[in-house]
Amino acid sequence: MSPESFRVAAEKLRSITEYIYLHISGEPLLHPELERIMDICAELKFKVCITTNGTLLEKQKDILLNSPSLYKVSISLHSFEANKVDFSLESYISSACEFAQKCSEKNVICALRLWNTNGLNSLNGDILDILRKYFPNEWKKNHRGFTLADKVFLEKAEKFDWPDINGNLREVSFCMGGRDQLGVLADGTVVPCCLDSEGNIPLGNIFTQSLNDILTSERYKNFFDGFSQGRPTEDLCKRCGYAEKMFKK
Repeated sequence: MSPESFRVAAEKLRSITEYIYLHISGEPLLHPELERIMDICAELKFKVCITTNGTLLEKQKDILLNSPSLYKVSISLHSFEANKVDFSLESYISSACEFAQKCSEKNVICALRLWNTNGLNSLNGDILDILRKYFPNEWKKNHRGFTLADKVFLEKAEKFDWPDINGNLREVSFCMGGRDQLGVLADGTVVPCCLDSEGNIPLGNIFTQSLNDILTSERYKNFFDGFSQGRPTEDLCKRCGYAEKMFKK
């Protein structure tokens, strides 16, 4: 999405939220116009949340930390094994920890994620050892994991299966998608959540429609009412491993 298109979408979204998440499945720090997009968010007084695999933090940290709009950065430490990189685990985790410490100084939330607690997790022990070097004080347990320092958290969760339109049916009865969040793809397609990166549930298009038209459309109404009654209407939702885990009957 170009910065010009981003501004159009962001201005419409600002009427219903002060929080904006710059990711839907992809790596936001790859965007060649990241600084301009952060500037637009600051102009519109958004609180920006970013989820990243952390491999580009060294390159983009100044843009992030110098932006008054940055509110939270989540770093998916569990992604290291899947990324093809030419640096070691120690340098990767060290970079994430140093960034987290700078976030704390800037009063920005930083969540270090290990969302893989139900697998083999061959690297988790090494990751935790490095984290303890940077955050040696007692870790305080919270509902998502641990508080490592002021504004710095370790989030632990089980790995989940992403929704697959061709996957098996799941036991899904409820989800907050479309209720407390919406996703906007690069072409302006509005979807219910950040797990619909392929636009399988197009609710409308933010470049050609008003938000009111989208949120009062028949498809959105059926989507919302379906979950209210415990019966998802969309095929993708019926195959979502995240909703199955998070919103069990």
